Amino acid sequence: MKKALFVIIVLIIVALLVGFKVAFSAAPVVDLPSPVATLGRATPITVHVHDTHGVRKVTASIEQNGVKYPAWEFAQPSRAADGTWNFTAGTGSMPQLKDGKAKLIVEAVSNGFSRKATRIEHDVMVVTQPPTVSVDSDQHYLYLGMADLATFNVSGNFTTAGVRVGDQSFRAWPMPGGKPGFFSLFAFSWNMPLETVPVVFASNGAGNDVTSPIAVQFPKKEQPKYTAHDLKLDDRFIQKVVGELDPNGSGDPVARFLKINNDMRRANNKTLSDLRFKTADKFLWSQPFQRQSRSQSEASFADLRSYMYQGKKIDQQVHLGLDLAVTQHVGVEASNDGRVVYAAPLGIYGNCIVVDHGYGLQTIYGHLSRIDVHEGDMVKRGQIMGASGMTGMAGGDHIHFSMQLDGVQINPNEWFDSHWIKDHVAKRVELPGFNN
Repeated sequence: MKKALFVIIVLIIVALLVGFKVAFSAAPVVDLPSPVATLGRATPITVHVHDTHGVRKVTASIEQNGVKYPAWEFAQPSRAADGTWNFTAGTGSMPQLKDGKAKLIVEAVSNGFSRKATRIEHDVMVVTQPPTVSVDSDQHYLYLGMADLATFNVSGNFTTAGVRVGDQSFRAWPMPGGKPGFFSLFAFSWNMPLETVPVVFASNGAGNDVTSPIAVQFPKKEQPKYTAHDLKLDDRFIQKVVGELDPNGSGDPVARFLKINNDMRRANNKTLSDLRFKTADKFLWSQPFQRQSRSQSEASFADLRSYMYQGKKIDQQVHLGLDLAVTQHVGVEASNDGRVVYAAPLGIYGNCIVVDHGYGLQTIYGHLSRIDVHEGDMVKRGQIMGASGMTGMAGGDHIHFSMQLDGVQINPNEWFDSHWIKDHVAKRVELPGFNN
């Protein structure tokens, strides 16, 4: 009995010691969910603090040139383990700040017995003046689905710059060869309203955005005429698609097919678009792109497809690529030099390869029966990378070939034309090795 009582007392003492240790050792965890790079007049800032004992006080300040300026304070003790606060900071409330480097300092004090504090520092740039941009004086001739290149200069402090077309943005890159200025490869998407004016933009991240329009013309006679046709579905093709792309699914095959054709298509296209972050900051190519040898086109860019089943239209999609057929299991040729950034199955595209050619320009090869390259491989123009097939949402053996620019799919046809490349790319920036 005495032994059991002794054990209980020891356990209680240990528990108390552990409890006191936790109470006196806990310190707040401070985080900036969306770190800011620049401070303008009133830049939004979000602070998150985690502390099991709650928070007694949170303060934010800006330090510049050894002087600390109070920016915000929360001083209402809270027992909540997590707290998130939003406030603004900048020259509007701290007019003493000057253009240049500074530190955002956030300090949090625990509500526990020990009142432990945590302090974090984050480098920021104070910006009081917007940047300026000046665009080249070239006349840019565009049509739907086309790509182009603009050159421009940006002065002042800025965090991002490039070309904006409607709601789509394309990155700025330093001019090759160490020349001053910037350039941007941009796209005028297949479905962009013709009245949309592309603009060069620059932002300093402090709410000071500037834009300048690009001189463009849209020759009506050159605007592409997208085709529309019916794609007849039968039970055999539907079963092939759902069996391959939804093998563990159940229920009505037609409903499963429609889910694949919509939800999976969107997800797959997002995967392709996100590959823009895997691009080189240099040209990896120097010759015109080449079309698959001896291929016949079974579908053109931006075809409008109506999916017909048992005489009724059940779906509609736009086909953003070329369907190129030669013979069964023909060797798939790289259209130009580049680096493989994707080589794996990709839903409706089946076995898929994506090659990066630099500065956001990438080519896509889908429905392959075999993949012979790996992510990270460098490939040469004309190199065999795999074999054509009918994987994914393909009704016959062919290659789905498409191109994208900063994640926006574009018409590949002009990239096969050396004169177009000279007029729209090589005469505006240095394209090493291009002799056409």
